[in-house]
Parts: sequence; C-alpha cells; structure tokens
Amino acid sequence: MELERWYLTSYNILFLCTGNSARSILGEALATQLSGGRFKGYSAGSNPQGRVHPLAQEICAKIGYSTKSLRSKSWNEFVGSQSPKMDLVITVCDSAASEVCPVLPGHPCSSHWGFPDPAAVKGTLEERRQAFNDVFIGLKKCVNTLLSLPVEELSREELRGSLTMIGENI
Repeated sequence: MELERWYLTSYNILFLCTGNSARSILGEALATQLSGGRFKGYSAGSNPQGRVHPLAQEICAKIGYSTKSLRSKSWNEFVGSQSPKMDLVITVCDSAASEVCPVLPGHPCSSHWGFPDPAAVKGTLEERRQAFNDVFIGLKKCVNTLLSLPVEELSREELRGSLTMIGENI
C-alpha cells in the first residue's frame, strides 16, 4: 500500500512580524502543532523584541507546543546558507508587510495575513489575554485553511493566490 503523497512531504513555513514576540510565535506553534508533521513552523522579526510575550508562551503551552526553544529572533537568521530552506513566508502584521523582506534562499512563496498586535493592548490581564486569544483564533483559522489545501498539487501561482485569499478572509 502506497502512502499518500502529502504525508511524505514536509514544508517549512516562516511567520514574520516586527517584534517576533506574539503573532509570529503563535503562527509558528500552530503550523507545527496542527499539521501532524506536514509543516514545520518558524518565526522571526524585522526588529525582534528580545523576548517572547508571556501570554504567547501561555497559549503555546496550552496547545502542547514546547516553549523551551521559543525565542524572539531576527529574520536575518534565515538568510544564510546554513538556514533551513523556507517554502512559505507569511507576514502577520502590517509593519512587516510594508517592509522589504530579506531575500531568502529558494525564493519561497509569500503572502500576508494581517492581525493587530495583541502585545500592544493595554488594560487588565483579562483584556490582554482576550486580545491574544482573538489573534490565536484568527491564526488558527488561517492555518487550518492552509492545511486543507493540496499544497503539493498547486503551482506556485495557485498557492500564492490561495494564501492571499486566506489573508483576505480574516
């Protein structure tokens, strides 16, 4: 019996944000946890904050994603020849979407899924936790839609179009 083709294929996906403390971290965790090995999530930022927001860590732990290796890092870590080759790059905040992204090896397919920065929310702990939960739910919806796509059967342009439609339907 032959295994399904997608099962044999794994894709690397990089979530980019400005600070790499919340949205991109959640994207990394969701893509890795929900895909059953089909996707490996990574995250980085154009201007990393140097720490992962505690509420992002809390959500990652709740979905079973190890928080031990989570860290806020620059997207420059993904441009070298020793870096993992990215298949997809998703910007998750307007600041990163308007910046010139680095040229990554392999010229991955890219798109934008814009979410407000939950780390910028002021208020009570419950209000801040709700902001993180709202972004988490939105990202989860996007990642689940991505996981429903027959990525290995799509041309680069079809994939880019599908990723764009996901971002437009947030």
